Amino acid sequence: MLEMPATTPKLTARQQQILELIQTAIARTGSPPTRAEIASELGFKSANAAEEHLQALARKGVIELVSGTSRGIRLRSEDLRSINDSRGRQLTLPLPSLAQLLLPLIGRVAAGSPILAQEHVEQSYHVERSLFSREPDYLLKVRGMSMRDVGIIDGDLLAVKSAKEAKNGQIVVARLGEDVTVKRFMRRQNVIELHAENPDYKTIVIEPGEPFEIEGLAVGLIRNSFQL
Repeated sequence: MLEMPATTPKLTARQQQILELIQTAIARTGSPPTRAEIASELGFKSANAAEEHLQALARKGVIELVSGTSRGIRLRSEDLRSINDSRGRQLTLPLPSLAQLLLPLIGRVAAGSPILAQEHVEQSYHVERSLFSREPDYLLKVRGMSMRDVGIIDGDLLAVKSAKEAKNGQIVVARLGEDVTVKRFMRRQNVIELHAENPDYKTIVIEPGEPFEIEGLAVGLIRNSFQL
């Protein structure tokens, strides 16, 4: 259980329970839970009940609700710092196991150069191994909001396992000519489709012979508190 700062407003037992659930989800996965996940975890009959408690927490200033996304919940900056140790230029998540990975953070990728080229590495992050479904090789800084509806937003750090192949439905890091993008991969007959998780973005269709390469698979996410 994460300790709350002394300035935290008085919460009901249920509100405290929901707050701790949000903190735990962010510490373990880098993303807050959805309303449906909160409802399921705490035995509510509907996501609306979870929403009412979240609104109460927002009125008390404990969290901030961000419209337009199912995971639009942000903790106060001081509470994020209790999860993310932001001293210096490295991030350490204080989870039980001491076994951690040191992963390079990849910023903008120059056209035609390997994604793990040294000039692309902005800094390094210490992270807990158990955060990820598979052990990642690097972190990629997310640009834009095309994957918003699966909780991946601008500025997040996407944990990526290097790979050249993907199965339908997997979230991939793909190189399209001079650009690197994060999308959901689908292969349909003779074409490849890269689907956004935001209705404001169109599906990218890659025809045979067009420049395309899979760089890796998404295996986890860290919300980057330095920008908040």
